[in-house]
Amino acid sequence: MTTWVLLRGLTRECRHWGEFPAMLGQALPDARIVPVDLPGNGRLNRLTSPMRVEAFADAVRDELARQRVAPPYHVLAMSLGAMVAVAWAAAHPDEVDGTVLINTSLRPFSPMFRRLRPANYPLLLRLACDRDADRRERTILQLTSGRPAAVEPVLASWAAIRHERPVSGVNALRQLVAAARYRAPPATPPVPVLLLAGRRDQLVSPSCSRDLARRWHCALAEHPDAGHDLPLDDPGWVARQIRAWVDVRSQPLDVASG
Repeated sequence: MTTWVLLRGLTRECRHWGEFPAMLGQALPDARIVPVDLPGNGRLNRLTSPMRVEAFADAVRDELARQRVAPPYHVLAMSLGAMVAVAWAAAHPDEVDGTVLINTSLRPFSPMFRRLRPANYPLLLRLACDRDADRRERTILQLTSGRPAAVEPVLASWAAIRHERPVSGVNALRQLVAAARYRAPPATPPVPVLLLAGRRDQLVSPSCSRDLARRWHCALAEHPDAGHDLPLDDPGWVARQIRAWVDVRSQPLDVASG
């Protein structure tokens, strides 16, 4: 049985995956699906978020050990979570069998204005300090979905999550700082990588995933009309891409005889 660890991004928690973990479980029936919260978010919202991506990776490893979920793992992650996955694979490649990175961006492979679109800077700072849960979640939906009208029903559950487990403004800023400061290793990750990107991502330019695919010589699939939160906009598509990638990797090498 393979274990898939799921990591979300800035200020988001396990419940923000919505129906996606169940869909992934259907696509990978022999897999164990383990969503994990980053410190400062979800069940861990009372903890102080680190200001280094590497510290987030260590915290995830500690949480999995606490849950007695042993390596190796496949790590599926998006945004800040994808940076955590890269740092984890670089530091402990023996623990990671493969990574699927969704709408990520990494220094030094892409410039800052593509890694986080400048038009969103003021809005993100206001979000970090806004205490109105409903207004914050509606703004986040507009930023992260390529089809916000179609997925608007999630707003009620998102607002309820924020009321129940709020992420402090300080932790939100600390997570932003960690993401902005992180510099990925120059070498290609020592594990198999699949990149997924939404062409309507308003938060991070999809060119960042294209840059990584060229540098790392890894697979990339782009959704034509999904936004930053690809598992929200089209969870079935994400699950199918992962299934296809797993199937290709499981094929035996065609070695000529004689």
